[in-house]
Order: sequence, then C-alpha cells, then structure tokens
Amino acid sequence: MQAFEYKVVPAPAKGTKAKGVKTAEARFANSIDILLNDMAAEGWEYQRAELLPSEERSGLNGSTTNWRNVLIFRRALPAAAEQLQAQAVAQLAAQITAQLAAQPPAQAADHSTAAAAAAPPAEETPAVPTLGPATTSAVAPPIAIAGDPEAPAGAIAVPGRGARSMVADDGVEELSPVSGLTAALKARASLAATPKDGPAKPAPKAEPKLTRSEKSSEDPANS
Repeated sequence: MQAFEYKVVPAPAKGTKAKGVKTAEARFANSIDILLNDMAAEGWEYQRAELLPSEERSGLNGSTTNWRNVLIFRRALPAAAEQLQAQAVAQLAAQITAQLAAQPPAQAADHSTAAAAAAPPAEETPAVPTLGPATTSAVAPPIAIAGDPEAPAGAIAVPGRGARSMVADDGVEELSPVSGLTAALKARASLAATPKDGPAKPAPKAEPKLTRSEKSSEDPANS
C-alpha cells in the first residue's frame, strides 16, 4: 500500500494583481493559481478545499468559532514505497522457495527444465567463413577499384592507378638542367633568322689564326 504525507495550508483571502487581470474574481483566482503551482513545484498534489470551524479565543475568558477555508495537499513517501516493494518481493521469493521445497525432487527437476526451456536462447556469435575443413584461416574479403559498378558486395574499395598518381604528384613540374645551347638549337635559330624569300646569307669566313711567330714579325717594334 502506498504511503502519503499530507499538508494543509490556508486558502488565499485576497486577490493578487497581475498583468491583464482586472476584475476582483480574476485576481482571487490568480492567488489560488500561484499557490497551487508553488505547492506542485515542491511535489505536493492538490486534493480538495475544506471549510472547517476554528474555535478561537475572544476577550479574556470568552471564545468564538470562526470558519476557515483550507487547501489539502498530499505527496507519496518514496522511502516507504521502496520499503513496501522490497517487502512484497521478499514475500514472493519466500513463497516460491516454500513451494519448491514442498514438491518432490522429480517435479522440481521438471520445473527447472521447463524454466530453462522457457528462457530465451542466447545469441549465437556468427561463424567466420573458412577455406575448408582442412584450414582454419578466415577468407579475406575481395578487393575492388573504388567506384567500380561491377564490384562484388562487401568488397574493400582501393584507389585506382589514376588516384595513386594524383596522390603521388606534388604539383611541381620536373625540369632537366640545360648546360648550354646544343647544335640543333643553334641551327634552328639561324634558319629562323633567315628570310624565306631572300637569298641565304653566306656564312662568314673564318679568319686564319695567327701563330705567335707571325704576330711578332708584323709588329716593327719587336723586330
């Protein structure tokens, strides 16, 4: 059985002003609304409103009876609820133990077998496909070029030749060093300088090189 605790608070006697609330009835309802929301935030559930008599002292020796409006709230006791649940579970376990002890051993074994059969089967781990009964090594999944429409299902995608070349390319153009103009480049340059319609310009004659003895004979200062 669920256990509760109760709380009784006096009902509001005056209205509370708020934006858009103009009439006296609306302000009084606003006071009750504020009180109920504050109690609900603390876990209290509203039950009912009561008008109860209250005998109060009046004067030196007299007394008078006044009627008071009160609001009643309640909330569940979590500790008591857990305790009751634990007691119910303990009682059920004791009853099951007593019933099993009173039954013959054969019937108890039958009940155990039935309980094991009713239990859900354990999940089996899928077996890894092997090459055959003579080996225990797992079959490697197939490999296919990335983007191949005819690739088998479950194949591992690998980059193709073009993708590998793009990855290896660092964007720098390779240039071979040139030590000087070759004979073919010189010949092409001379042909480009010669006009097509005009006669070919004769090559300049090579001047004979003078030896050291001839240069000395031409200079009169050295004779």
